[in-house]
Amino acid sequence: MSSIQEQIQEVEDEIRKTQYNKATSHHIGRLKAKIARMRDEIEKKASSKGGGEGYSVKKSGDGTVTLVGFPSVGKSTLLNKVTGAKSEVGAYEFTTLTVVPGVLEHKGATIQFLDVPGLVKGASSGRGRGKEVISVIRNSDMVIFLLDVFQPKHYEVLMDELYQAGIRVDEVPPDVTIKRKDRGGIEINSTIDLDLDEETIKAVLDEYKIHNAHVLIRENITVDQLIDVVLGNRSYVRSLTVVNKVDLAYPQLIEECRKLYPKSIFISAHEGINIENLKDSIYDCLGFIRVYLKPQGQPADMEEPLIVMSGTNIGQICDRLHRDFRRKFRYAQVWGPSAKHPGQRVGLEHIMEDEDILMIIIQK
Repeated sequence: MSSIQEQIQEVEDEIRKTQYNKATSHHIGRLKAKIARMRDEIEKKASSKGGGEGYSVKKSGDGTVTLVGFPSVGKSTLLNKVTGAKSEVGAYEFTTLTVVPGVLEHKGATIQFLDVPGLVKGASSGRGRGKEVISVIRNSDMVIFLLDVFQPKHYEVLMDELYQAGIRVDEVPPDVTIKRKDRGGIEINSTIDLDLDEETIKAVLDEYKIHNAHVLIRENITVDQLIDVVLGNRSYVRSLTVVNKVDLAYPQLIEECRKLYPKSIFISAHEGINIENLKDSIYDCLGFIRVYLKPQGQPADMEEPLIVMSGTNIGQICDRLHRDFRRKFRYAQVWGPSAKHPGQRVGLEHIMEDEDILMIIIQK
């Protein structure tokens, strides 16, 4: 065990031994920040040795979904069933990792599917090619946790590994802004009542050598969320839980699984059971919206909408349409749910809604 990992173990032991109350909250906050900082150091060292970002897969289509699960849960079978991909065909080869891609065409959307080697306990610290697998997951829009109906508790291990690796599942970035300044100490403002006290916030910032900053907090955050904001390198992805091999299980076992994961989808990848329902759920989970494009001086194309994910702004649509559109952008006009009035004139930051009509005006 490396010295940094030994230090992490010592700090974790100290947190476990410390009774949590108002008097100790800032001390525990500082210890949690210390662990996060040390883990970040390990991550950076591993990335510099292994080429780090070289493991990311080029995203394509309207959204990217990665299949996450333990070895032998049926990921390859599911990929082939959903997308028609063949495991040996078109694989992305990396130094120690093969990512098998596939494409799902559904309801007008093109969804990129990635099958990565199975995650194992300890993946976040590099075990079993875990670093490479996790770097692919970080760049996804959504993960599918594929569970074996006979081993449903794997879900907790997978969630923990992704959390330790800085991937936040089904969360959104906390509404917190930290602006560093040259002098004046730490100034904290919040728009709501906070459970965190100023001493805890300052203790966390001090751990990262932030001594002068303006902090604006717009939601009641935990100390872990504050650490995530300070680090600024967290990945936020949506998820769907899918339980496989129902064709092999007794009804009683399936019922027990349903109680554990009431929102999950039960399938048999091998027999093709419930696959169409899964495709619909993937589409819904990605939160796709339809945007109809209107060329200047012409009617909008209502036949073939542009499919984008909810929360997409006009700048991102410009990037998708043409590499010069953002640079040459003058203004846009919007008709539909996101417009205050028909033909509202808006800028790059305007967020689109389902069934909006969009006209982009660029410099000639």
